[in-house]
Amino acid sequence: SVRCTKDEYSLEVALRGNGSVTPVSGYFDPEATVTVTATPENGWEFVGWSGDASGTDNPLTVTMDEAKTITALFGIPGKDYVTEVVEVTNSVTGKTWMDRNLGASRAATSSTDTEAYGDLYQWGRASDGHEKRSSGTTITLSSSDSPTHENFITPSDSPYDWRNPQNDNLWQGEDGINNPCPAGYRIPTEAEWSSEVTSWSDSDDDAAYASVLQLTTGGYRYRDGTFRNVDTNGYYWSSNIDLERSRSLSISSSSANMGSGYRSSGNAIRCIKD
Repeated sequence: SVRCTKDEYSLEVALRGNGSVTPVSGYFDPEATVTVTATPENGWEFVGWSGDASGTDNPLTVTMDEAKTITALFGIPGKDYVTEVVEVTNSVTGKTWMDRNLGASRAATSSTDTEAYGDLYQWGRASDGHEKRSSGTTITLSSSDSPTHENFITPSDSPYDWRNPQNDNLWQGEDGINNPCPAGYRIPTEAEWSSEVTSWSDSDDDAAYASVLQLTTGGYRYRDGTFRNVDTNGYYWSSNIDLERSRSLSISSSSANMGSGYRSSGNAIRCIKD
């Protein structure tokens, strides 16, 4: 561990999102306990801590047994609040995107980089916990746009949507009802995905990873809650619908094209700047 002076350790507190923390930073005696409090701005919520001290306790008690750095996470309800926003721009299309999937801890280092796979969203749902690969399942459909739980919904009958009745207007634009992307970002349209693919050197998973987006083959979550094609195929939602289904980009070792999927399936999300 690193001492800041002969008798003290440093505590540094960073912020992600809109809010404040007290104390922001300081120097403390070894083994001292420091109480850190996070306060979100109006319209935001405190989500948790990351770094050398993690969890959701607020206030948080930090024991100074070494120099520490922690980050207070604030989010807008229903939006992804964990994924770091780093921009990349396609020089051909002129479009700016996030450099990683929602829920990913980093931009991909290979097409099979598990830390870059990220979360798997059911089409039209917000970031409510269902998107985590470890989330539980339920067969009970939702009658509202915002299910009051974190489960992945597994319908047993056509049209295999998590919502009954269906709502076609959940992910349209930055102000879409359940747009899970960070502020200033949204779900891409089918046309925007098609333009990206056209700009690649080829239409397959190698070209998808070699592109500025560095797309991965993290598979998808089938409507019954099982995981399929992990490490071999990638699936990315668009904001467009197709009758009772929704449009998505599918990439494999031999192709990269748009298709239609059940809205209860879990696909990756790559956000585009609005």
